[in-house]
Amino acid sequence: MIRLLGVLIWIGPATIWYGGRMIWAVFAGSSDKTCICQKSPKRWASQLLWISGVKICFENIDFINPSKPQILVANHSSWYDVLALVLIPGTFVFVAKRELASIPIFGRAIGSCGHIFVDRKDRSAAVRSLGVAKDLLENASPTIIMFPEGTRTKTGELQKFKKGAFVLAIQTGVDVLPAAVIGSREVMKKGSLRIKPGTITVRVGMPIEVDRLDMEDRNELTERARNAVVKLQVQGAQKDIEPIGGG
Repeated sequence: MIRLLGVLIWIGPATIWYGGRMIWAVFAGSSDKTCICQKSPKRWASQLLWISGVKICFENIDFINPSKPQILVANHSSWYDVLALVLIPGTFVFVAKRELASIPIFGRAIGSCGHIFVDRKDRSAAVRSLGVAKDLLENASPTIIMFPEGTRTKTGELQKFKKGAFVLAIQTGVDVLPAAVIGSREVMKKGSLRIKPGTITVRVGMPIEVDRLDMEDRNELTERARNAVVKLQVQGAQKDIEPIGGG
């Protein structure tokens, strides 16, 4: 409860400060807006992780290439998945559920900085959102982060993947980067307010090339990416681990 109390005391002022900076940088047309939009969430996440007593370790981090666009797909079992993935190198954009846009300051801040909201209840709106992601991938070099399960798992078991991320990959010819977030459910489960200190590992897999695939291959690509995430969840570390965060 002490850690939860610390988070609750900290999160309001920190969100106002970092979110306000992001909103102001965008709407004021600051020359540093890209830097602010990328660094502010990383600092916000790092501080929240420190207060929570959570460390982040990356494995196979070299598979993330900041100089080229990629679509990173990961399992989702906790809000702390997001905090862990915010710390990846390079420019990143989340594709998040529409409900997050309504959070005061936070929603406005991440929306103004180019993160994409998807309305899962409106298919046509969801398609338009993926069109925005397609334009980003074709005109910039971000890592677009998506949770293909669509929502957090209650049991920890990997759910069925939705096809949106993989349709987007085929349309743009951008590699799919599978990743497993391990340990976040032990820190904070879905439906629980209890925060436990611990270590979250982000294990990145080898990129899946899609340049020879067409839309008829979307189901196969979806299943291939899901199988890759499953394997990453259970395999041992293959490279040195880089710790980030607080203890």
